[in-house]
Amino acid sequence: MIIALWILNGLLALAFVAAGTMKVARPRTALVASGMAWADDFTDPTVKLIGAAEIVGGIGLILPLLTGIAPILTPVAATALTIVMAGAVVVHVRRKENAAPSIVLGVLSAVSAVLGFLVVL
Repeated sequence: MIIALWILNGLLALAFVAAGTMKVARPRTALVASGMAWADDFTDPTVKLIGAAEIVGGIGLILPLLTGIAPILTPVAATALTIVMAGAVVVHVRRKENAAPSIVLGVLSAVSAVLGFLVVL
């Protein structure tokens, strides 16, 4: 189970850190122009906060388990990312946009949380 957790968390961390970095580094108007129309409904600080939460969550999927320091934080980070993705699904559904990527990331984050709690506890 630990191997599955590492593979899943590695892929999720890569996705969340990349997506979060893009939201933090690029201006909101550039995100909207590149196809993230949802960002037009939020303020600049809110988009940056979402990006920062994704970066911290992505790091939280790997670092505690890797160092052995408070490994319980790994499934906690996965649970938090599941909640972030649930919010993303709501936003996309309300805007009548494709919510599939958010659903997939949310489900995979939930699976990571369950695996993490089974491995850590």
